[in-house]
Order: sequence, then structure tokens, then C-alpha cells
Amino acid sequence: MRDAGQLSADLLAWYDANARVLPWRTSPEDRRSGIRPDPYRVWLSEVMLQQTTVAAVKDYFHRFTRRWPDVQALAAAPDAEVMAEWAGLGYYARARNLLACARAVAARGGQFPDSREGLLSLPGIGPYTAAAIAAIAWDEPATVVDGNVERVMARLFRIETPLPAAKPEMTARAADLTPQLRPGDHAQAVMDLGATICTPRNPACGICPWMGDCAARAAGVQAELPRRTPKAAKPVRQGRLWLARRTDGAWLVETRPDRGLLGGMPGFPGDGWDGAGGPEPLAAPWQDIGEVRHTFTHFHLILRILVADVPQEAAPDRGAFLPRATFRPSSLPTVMRKAHDLATRAVSSP
Repeated sequence: MRDAGQLSADLLAWYDANARVLPWRTSPEDRRSGIRPDPYRVWLSEVMLQQTTVAAVKDYFHRFTRRWPDVQALAAAPDAEVMAEWAGLGYYARARNLLACARAVAARGGQFPDSREGLLSLPGIGPYTAAAIAAIAWDEPATVVDGNVERVMARLFRIETPLPAAKPEMTARAADLTPQLRPGDHAQAVMDLGATICTPRNPACGICPWMGDCAARAAGVQAELPRRTPKAAKPVRQGRLWLARRTDGAWLVETRPDRGLLGGMPGFPGDGWDGAGGPEPLAAPWQDIGEVRHTFTHFHLILRILVADVPQEAAPDRGAFLPRATFRPSSLPTVMRKAHDLATRAVSSP
């Protein structure tokens, strides 16, 4: 295998010709002409991309940056509006951390720290995100390791140890390859390589700039790496949701507790699955119309959906009725939208 400098030089040449065009990215050509990445856009994209795909994030990123074009604008936004725009992207603690971080940056004049260590002082920014922002926005030679980078390192160096135990070795290998010159482009290049060529299945080794150096390819095991320790089966939780609609078309909605699953998000009153529920929200002729299923990171969920038409004067013990003009199903988390979709097919029109 060639030395780190040669490997990085070949990768950067490949990246210059093949970099993905992404709405938050400053292209290699623009960077060479002196255009610097916007730390706000880098930070926003990295938070959105955590445990989410590029395809899923693009539309959200466009909507956020149109509505809140800089960190001060986001910091000033009402919590409920930001949470509503985030709905459907999942991992809702990220949205709460996003606001906390935006407000911390706004409090320091709207300027993000220009180092990994400084970025780590902000709420909601962990080691990976700090390294990614420092490298991409400030060209600090920080080591950025996401799932794509882990896969590339596992194959390039034929790391047979299963993840997650292999992560320290993969990080050390990635650090050895990180150059002092253009570290931000290098970080994005490794991620692009994993996303477009060194893919989980059927890697396109024949067009890889590191083809001749890849130890896994030489041994014919590239498709088998990285290995992973088998995960335990996810448990199944069950519960109920009550969906009440008034005769004027208003839906009964409550804001979920700030902490815990779907924290701070609007939802329908429920019980039995998250530790945050309670009894039925009002006396009504509830009808069981079936179930919805949803998978969270650590468990599968089955919810029985109970619906009812209720009169105008109905007074719930939990939540409040949102008028049809202001109720936005799109602002609901995905599992709640599934319940709403099922209910709208069962509850009679007003």
C-alpha cells in the first residue's frame, strides 16, 4: 500500500472530478476560488444527516434555509414552528438540540467557534459533528468518521474486527490519512467515496481511486466488510391513541413532554407505550378502527387507534382541539401521521 500522502492526493483528485452536488456543500472549485463554506449551513446539514439519508434531508434543508437563512433567524424562531418543520425527519431530540445550539451561537454574536474544541462547548454538538464542522467549515485537520468512512477504512485496511469494537482502529486509520492540506475536502471525499463507490452492496471497485491499495479487494472479501456484531432483536411495545374530531373538523391534539420520545412534538393523546400517557382524554363513543405500526431505534411499536366524532361543546381532560384551519397533519411525527391517515378514512366528514 502506498503512503498516506499519495492516497490522499489520489482521493482529492478523484473528488475534484466527482464531488456530489449537495445544497449545503461548497464545491472544490468554489473553495479553490476562495469561497468559504457557511458554518451555519454545514452545522445544519450535519445535524439533519445524523442517522438519516441525504435523500431524506435535502427537502428539509431547503425549507429550513429558506425560512431561517442564518443562525440568528433560527435562534429567534418559536419552538413549535421549528418542531413542526422538523416533523417526519425523526430523532426529535435533534430538533430541540438544534434550537438550543442556535440560541447559544446567537448569544455569542452569531459566530460559530472555529475549532473542534470550541464547537464541543455548544449544546447538542458531539465529537463527530464537531469534527465535521471544524474540517469542512474551517479546514481543521479533524478526523471525521461516519458510517461511510467506517466502511471505507474497513475495506482499505481489511479490518476484520466487527463493529462497534472496530471503531477505534477505523478512527485511527482515518486520522493517519487526514492531510494538513484540504482536510475539509478530504473528509467529504471519503464520505462521497463510501456513498457512491464503496457502497454496502456491490462496491464499484473497478472505478475506485484506491482500487490498487485496497487490502479487502486483494483478498476478495470487500463485500463482507465491515463486519458487525449481531444486534439483539428489538422488543415490541403496544399502546393506544385516541383521535377525536369535533363536528367543526377540529382535532384533539396535545403537546408531548419535552423529554422522551417525540419530545415537544404535537401528537394525539395516548397510553401504554411511552410512559407519558394516561386515561382516555374525554368520554366519547370510541371506535377501535385497527392498528398502526412504526419502528423506532430501539423497539417496534403497535398502536390501537380509537376514533370518535364528538360534539362542539366537548371538553377534554387532556390536550386541546385545533381548528381545521390551523391543524397541519404534516407537522405531526410520522407515527402520528399514520394514525391520522387511518382515522380520516374512518371518521365521518363534518
